[in-house]
Amino acid sequence: MVRAVIMTAPEQPLEVVEFALPHLEDGAVLLRTIYSEVCGTDVHLHQGHLAGVPYPIIPGHINVGEIVDLAGAPVDLDGQPLRKGQIATFLDVHETCGHCWFCTVAKTTTRCPHRKVYGITYSAQDGLLGGWSEMIYLKPGVKVLPLPEGIPPQRFIGAGCGLPTAMHAIERAEIMLGDTVVVQGSGPVGLNAAILAQLSGATQVIVVGGPANRLAEARRIGADSVIDIDALSPAERISRVRELTQGRGVDVTIEASGNPRAVNEGFAMTRDAGRYVIVGQYTNLGDISINPHLDINQKHLEVRGSWGSDFSHFWRGVRVLDKHGERFQWERFITRSYSLDQANEALDDVSHYRAVKALIDPNL
Repeated sequence: MVRAVIMTAPEQPLEVVEFALPHLEDGAVLLRTIYSEVCGTDVHLHQGHLAGVPYPIIPGHINVGEIVDLAGAPVDLDGQPLRKGQIATFLDVHETCGHCWFCTVAKTTTRCPHRKVYGITYSAQDGLLGGWSEMIYLKPGVKVLPLPEGIPPQRFIGAGCGLPTAMHAIERAEIMLGDTVVVQGSGPVGLNAAILAQLSGATQVIVVGGPANRLAEARRIGADSVIDIDALSPAERISRVRELTQGRGVDVTIEASGNPRAVNEGFAMTRDAGRYVIVGQYTNLGDISINPHLDINQKHLEVRGSWGSDFSHFWRGVRVLDKHGERFQWERFITRSYSLDQANEALDDVSHYRAVKALIDPNL
């Protein structure tokens, strides 16, 4: 039997239940979970802010584990056979069709209507399809990525979902050498965006966020300035960004806060003819009021959304971890690991910002 956490419905306590060890289809892989991330998305799932979630679910969409069984001859991206004993991760997004208009013409698989996501849009009734479990069943066709020897599992999961999400946002931002960048939000996505902005050539990175433990991490990874949202009012935060940019505002702003009110500040922090990438509004937390003339048109502002990530962002993120792991030490984002039985506590700590990064470790 396999122990796993299930989220039965929004606002209900998480439960630990037992599942039968699955029979593997041809091409399937069984992963013994080493770590699973506790993501802000898991908080939104528990609060009922995502539509169409097939509760009950096994949460946990970014994971790393050991291959303990496989059926048939599944291979990695390079066509190499997967092997028992390999430490591997996998793309949580699955079942993009490759045939619809979004997949073939727009080349935007994150908008494929057939897209499914481990830990989010698979029901627990479908099997071990989430990471808060001792084992994870990787269906045939799931994109499995063995970790390079230079990436310990803790480093990979410390980067977690925030890395490929931020990778997509940075791609949308088109940062140029010498740019000044504001990152709104100092959670995992924001911290990863601050790292990637530096690697993309930004010579001034300003992180706006809180609380203190997250801002300390922003400083550690090289942010040139941090602005504490608890210490300054919105008007003061905007004024401070303009002081740091000779009154113009920044070249690129990346919203990674998840707070709709941050968007108005982002408009004001970005220079005329700059770019604003919104990646943090993953769930519907309400409306804001904007003046399209003053906020967008007159400013000649380019506003871009960034939804999720695809395998290219996942693969490139692993390459970045392999190259720059010792410099940024993503594992230091991890505040604490929790057992399956402590999943409710983990979710509460993440929802109240007590943890920069929380992990589920089924082996505790």
